[in-house]
Parts: sequence; structure tokens; C-alpha cells
Amino acid sequence: MIHVLFGASAAGSFKFTLKEMGLDKKEKVISFWDMFSIGPIWQLHEDIGVKSRFEWMKGCIGDEFVEYLDYTQRFEKTIQQLKSIPQESHIFIWSSESAHEQTGLRYIIYLLKGNKMDFTVINTTKAYEELLRVKKLKYTPLHTGEIPPEKLQIIYEQDYGKFLSDHDKEDLEKEWLTISESQETLRIWRNGRIHGVSEDYYDEFIIKKAKKLHSKQKSTEFMKSARLIGEVIGHLDEYVGDTFIEYRLKKLIEAGVFEVEGNLEAMRFYSVRYSKTNSTNQ
Repeated sequence: MIHVLFGASAAGSFKFTLKEMGLDKKEKVISFWDMFSIGPIWQLHEDIGVKSRFEWMKGCIGDEFVEYLDYTQRFEKTIQQLKSIPQESHIFIWSSESAHEQTGLRYIIYLLKGNKMDFTVINTTKAYEELLRVKKLKYTPLHTGEIPPEKLQIIYEQDYGKFLSDHDKEDLEKEWLTISESQETLRIWRNGRIHGVSEDYYDEFIIKKAKKLHSKQKSTEFMKSARLIGEVIGHLDEYVGDTFIEYRLKKLIEAGVFEVEGNLEAMRFYSVRYSKTNSTNQ
């Protein structure tokens, strides 16, 4: 059996789970380290789409070439791993109800279409809510990576997955073809569907959180960019990652919405504050 998970955290946790269960030599884990809620997915099943995504990610990551090179190499390695899966394999795809993992799910089903493989999808959001939720605690993980290994083991042992029929696979393939025609670079999950939204969708939220942090200061002082980005990430209802939020913060700096102090080369090197000149307009 082969398990496909999205993100280093989710894959790392599940590998630990398999090791604890003594199954790490029998079952394989393939990890997509990409963030499918952000960046273009237009024609991503074709080389032209992959190149388009790489170019956008280069702009999002910025000048950190090593990080960008690592990203492209990991992406290509995962694609090759998927295409090398033997026929007759049984693939388990672990996917939360998030734009990130639901987009990835459809992408993988399309990439492997026409192969003689069985697919089981484990909806980790529903599994968590039905098997693991603490009654008095209103918490639902935004993505599979937020679920600890011991709880992934419970989900696995409960055989919670849904086996995909040929009709199910065809529906997911069609959905991929539809969303892969879109030009948006940001996606959210609403009412059981993937929705493309404008890239500046979270800009007002970033500004709102900056104002909140400033309100706790005696005067409007510069704050570490990582402090603001962490505040935003901690209150989002979607998983988009700190790289994207920093990308949008830099766009707001360019637009004069935020003042900056320090070197924009890396998050830890600069501080920001909401620009007083914009305070009457926001």
C-alpha cells in the first residue's frame, strides 16, 4: 500500500505512525511538499503549467535561490514518484477539507488516470470530527499536518477511508480539468468546493491584524514582520502558509500601506508598521 500526504509535517507524522505500528517497511509514503492553495495551477498536468507555477513561486519565495531550487527539485521528485507507482497498487490519499489538500487530491487523481490502481481517500477533517473531537473543545485542524501521529494512528486503524469507484474518479478528474483552467493564484474551500479568489483576498485581514497589534502598543511602533505574519496565520480559516502571507505583506509595503525598517531579504531581518498616511483610507 502507498500513502500520499500533503506537506512535510503530515508526511513526517504519518511515517512515525507507521514506524510505531511496525509497518514502515511494508507501506510507502509519498509526500507532496507543495502548497496547493496558493500559486497558479493552470494546466499543471502539462509541462507549460509546471513552468508557469515555478515562475510564480520564484517571485513569491523571492531572492532565496536555494529555497526555490529545493522547491522545484522536490516537486519534480514527487511527480516522478507518483508516475513510478506500480500498476495494481492501492493508494491511500490523506486529505483534509482545505483548498490545499482538496486541490492536491484532484491533481493526483488526474495525473494517475488510466492506471489500474485502487484509490481510497481518507477525509482527515471528518475523521477527526467523528473519531477524535473533544466535546467541549471547538477545534478542527486546518490541514492533516496539524494532527499528531497518535491520532493519525487511530484514524488509520478505524479504516475510515472511502474507496473510490470509477465514477468517483471520473468526477474528480473532471473537477481537476475545470479548476486547472482558472488563472487565480489563491484558492479557498467553501461549502464543499474549491473557489479561486483574487490574490489580495487576505490583504484587509493583514491590515486588521496589524492595527490590532498596534493597539496594544503605547505608540504606533515598528513590529517584527514575523510577529505580524504569525498573528495572521494563527487566525486564518484556511491553510496558505507564511511564505504567501509574507509575499502579500511585501506587496502592501510596495503600495505604501506599510512602512518598513530593515532588510527585506528575509523575514527575520525587517520590521513593519501600518502607515499613518493610509490610516484615514483604511
